[in-house]
Amino acid sequence: MAALVAKKGHSVLVLEKESFPRYQIGESLLPSTIHGICRLTGAADELAKAGFPLKRGGTFRWGANPEPWTFSFSVSPKMAGPTSTAYQVERSKFDEILLNNARRVGAQVREECDVIDVVEDGDRVTGVRYTDSEGVERHAAAKFVVDASGNKSRLYKRVGGKREYSEFFRSLALFGYFEGGKRLPEPTRYNILCVAFESGWFWYIPLSDTLTSVGAVVRREMAEKIQGDPEKALQALIDECPKISDFLSPAKRVTEGQYGQIRVRKDYSYHNTTFWRPGMMLVGDAACFVDPVFSSGVHLATYSSMLAARSINSVLDGVVEENAAMQEFEARYRREYSVFYEFLVSFYEMHRDEKSYFWQAKKVTKASRPELESFVDLVGGVSSGEAALTSADALAERMQSHSKEFSDAVDQMGGTTGGGWGNLVSSSVVREAMAEGSKVQMQALLGEDAEDEMPLFEGGLIPSPDGLSWVHARAE
Repeated sequence: MAALVAKKGHSVLVLEKESFPRYQIGESLLPSTIHGICRLTGAADELAKAGFPLKRGGTFRWGANPEPWTFSFSVSPKMAGPTSTAYQVERSKFDEILLNNARRVGAQVREECDVIDVVEDGDRVTGVRYTDSEGVERHAAAKFVVDASGNKSRLYKRVGGKREYSEFFRSLALFGYFEGGKRLPEPTRYNILCVAFESGWFWYIPLSDTLTSVGAVVRREMAEKIQGDPEKALQALIDECPKISDFLSPAKRVTEGQYGQIRVRKDYSYHNTTFWRPGMMLVGDAACFVDPVFSSGVHLATYSSMLAARSINSVLDGVVEENAAMQEFEARYRREYSVFYEFLVSFYEMHRDEKSYFWQAKKVTKASRPELESFVDLVGGVSSGEAALTSADALAERMQSHSKEFSDAVDQMGGTTGGGWGNLVSSSVVREAMAEGSKVQMQALLGEDAEDEMPLFEGGLIPSPDGLSWVHARAE
């Protein structure tokens, strides 16, 4: 976000609590992040030089089919060719490239600065108080404050509202890193591998030819499986999953450096009831997060940052009034979150191990009305454009229909990496999940030559030709 605002000539101050490079989870990226948002920021070329493993899609042992199946980004006509790939990244390296790029394009970056609180003038946020690297308390005035401090944000409450957690995705993850694990055959060697098993599912992300990020996601009610000695707990879950056990059979766990610790993360899906107030915005995990099974975390974080930058730029340039710009930011971000939420519910629904408590608990039924009503409020009550979602019953029917459509398409693929793509891509839930990312990529690649977009919402805004601001749609 800092780079996109600085590129428009505005003064930007980035206050970073840690000193880069530093550890972070969220290592499997989507094409729109690389070929869309990172190209808009100017960081795409540096990322291409970094030597990150090329990710062509995802491979899954999931659903009724006993054989793994592979999803390739290139099946989308809008992402064909060189923009049909992404990277598996070591976040310490990836994030440092983005931070240095923000510096390069004009943002002022101060590391080891811990933000204490916001400064207010009436209803408006006008700056922040923070301690610098020497522990000295300082004040920075700003026309806009953006909280991008993640799921552990201390500032998100300052926009008002509250954080609401999803019961559907209330899960825990236990994860570590291994050297020497097996790889999928070419051309899927660097795909993320996701494997469902009785207690939940595993991610297996190749970060290099030898280093692999491995994590088990289990439902909160099964927390006893990850209690006690984390080494033994992770190994017990690995032993429970034959595919991951086989892939790790020649590997050894990393026990030193940034990857030497086995970590736990909990409460995998939540949203705040408001994303902004005058002078302040929440982006990324500070605003919301959904289950990581389809690598949506970094996508939602970078996408929301782009939306926030457009809103800030258009207000500072006097092109759009603040309330309209901020409403566009929140409506689009909530819509994208809701699309991935629905996509992931459908994804979980297609797994049919009825004997497993984990998977039974993931079923969307009319008995889940409180969660469904909350979701309807989320996507239908804040200008989401999802007019069909008018009741919990309608949402249940929609999700069940999507999950059946999705699982049927996977079944027709027959466990191969070749045929059946048309059915999978034409399934409505996949189409919707890919749609906005494809538009961002086209905007970044074509710039002023890109086709004019229509507003997503009635009376809403559209991106400017350079993709860095909002403008009003032209009257026909």
